[in-house]
Amino acid sequence: MIIDKDFYDKSALDVAKELLGKVLVREVDGKILKGKIVETEAYIGATDKACHAYNGLRTKRTEVLYGDCGISYIYFIYGLYHCLNVVTNKKEVAEAVLIRALEPINEFDYISKIRYDKKYDQLTKTQLKNLTNGPSKLCLAYLLNKDLNAVKLYEKGAVYITDGNSENFEIVESKRIGIDYAEEAKDFLWRFYIKDNKYVSKK
Repeated sequence: MIIDKDFYDKSALDVAKELLGKVLVREVDGKILKGKIVETEAYIGATDKACHAYNGLRTKRTEVLYGDCGISYIYFIYGLYHCLNVVTNKKEVAEAVLIRALEPINEFDYISKIRYDKKYDQLTKTQLKNLTNGPSKLCLAYLLNKDLNAVKLYEKGAVYITDGNSENFEIVESKRIGIDYAEEAKDFLWRFYIKDNKYVSKK
């Protein structure tokens, strides 16, 4: 079942934890790709120097963060890679959750072909580990790019999020990755992941 909009109408810190175990669905090329969300990071514009909208910054790129909750925020980094975020909280409150890692559920050969031009059973141990264990890696594997920016993730379409299987897991809280520039915000324990999941980008 697709998660409804109200799910996202709260703090990014809450949504970041609650998204763990949910399923990202990507419909592309006549296929329905599914990946379990196993790692997230929260970003909160009001207090977070790592957030693109820190201190009320508004640009053409960040305007999506001030929009309705439950939409995608996809941006380009290093001139090479995309990152997928989910906008949360009330309109005009700039908050989002970065999807950091997915555990592939199906269409293994398809995403392996995209990432490594090989079938899944031909991947090395390193390639298996690196298939979707990072924000840019999962965007490559699931063909997520800026064309899908500002998409409603609570409606069936090219990309959306559904409930996962009921399962018990322990959530680990830690510092976010790659934000050493963010002064005190680099120490916020705003990264969340499913303990012992092999697709988590960094333990």
